[in-house]
Order: sequence, then structure tokens, then C-alpha cells
Amino acid sequence: MRVVLAEDLFLLRDGLVRLLQAYDFEIAAAVETGPELSRALAELEPDVAVVDVRLPPTNTDEGLQCALEARRKKPGLPVLVLSQHVEQLYARELLADGSGGVGYLLKDRVFDAEQFVDAVRRVAAGGTAMDPQVIQQLLTRRAAGDQPLARLTPRETEVLELMAQGRTNAAIAERLVVTERAIAKHTANIFAKLGLEVSDDDNRRVLAVLAYLDHGR
Repeated sequence: MRVVLAEDLFLLRDGLVRLLQAYDFEIAAAVETGPELSRALAELEPDVAVVDVRLPPTNTDEGLQCALEARRKKPGLPVLVLSQHVEQLYARELLADGSGGVGYLLKDRVFDAEQFVDAVRRVAAGGTAMDPQVIQQLLTRRAAGDQPLARLTPRETEVLELMAQGRTNAAIAERLVVTERAIAKHTANIFAKLGLEVSDDDNRRVLAVLAYLDHGR
């Protein structure tokens, strides 16, 4: 699996390169600026891009904007964004096109090697990998003024948070120590209350829920 990595801090960039290589990823390019990232994404066509939000020369949202532009040119290009803090605007913008293959993780998660590598693989496969803190803030933001979301029970809200992280029904059941059948029932209730059609495709299901949370109806 070929990866383009963009991170301006040398030690973190070098550490990520070594970590990914240890798990049999091929590093197609490891860059430190926005222009370098744009060229690498256009020329190398990686299986997944791992991108820091803030890159030179602007050190604002250069990394994210390069990734978004690359996804406009190649819809569905898998992108996993790394950020120091939960920034809802960036998370919403990344999710807006609803085409899958997206992730948003806090940099603290990088120190959990298996969790980080799992996130990279999940995004590369077209799924989602959202940091729990990002999901919680999106849920909190929507709940205050959104009646359908407010109708969810505490357990359904918990299931929704785990769904939005990209977890399957089996993984949610294991996490909550219940049966898959129980999770399937909660999922059906969530979709009914949110006015969303149930899908057998887990990734499409998660993206639909995230799109609803972001834009409302």
C-alpha cells in the first residue's frame, strides 16, 4: 500500500515513516510543505494520503486545502488528516463530499501504533476513521438544536458515536458487551429517528450519518 505523508516536523515525520514501513506500507513520498504535497498527490497517485492540517508556507490549513483539492480532482482519494486539536470546521469540510475514504485523528493517537495503522488501512479501503473527540463535539453541536438527534436514547447515541468512528456492528457489540442483534436493532432505530435509509454497506451508513450530523435536514 503506497502512502504519501505530509508533516512539517522532522521528528514526527521520520517517526511516522518508520512506523508505517514497519507495518509493510510503502512510503511513496514524505514531504513537509503544501506545494510538495500537491505535486506528490498529483504525480504519485497514492493509495492513501496522511496529512497534517497545518503545513508551510502558510502554516494555517495548507495541508487540508491541498488534500481537498486533490480529492476534487480525484474523487474518493483516501485522506487521513492529523491535527493537534479538534477543529470542527476542518472535520466538516473533509466530510462534506460524502465520498468516503476519510479520517480525522488527533496527533495524540499516533502514539498508539496499532490504532493509527488500523485507521490508515480503514481509510485506504474507503472507510472512515474519526477521532472519538471529533465525533463527540459534532454530536454535541447538533444535539442542542436538532430534534431528531435529541430523540435518540443514551444507548443509541453511544452506538451512533461508535458507528461514526467507522466501527462495524460486530466491533460495536464487542465494545458494549452486547449481541450483534442488539446493535442491529439500535442501528435500525437510529436510522428511523434520523430519517435515513438503512444500508448494508457499513461505510455508506457511517457517511450518511456523518453527513446528517454535519448538515442537518
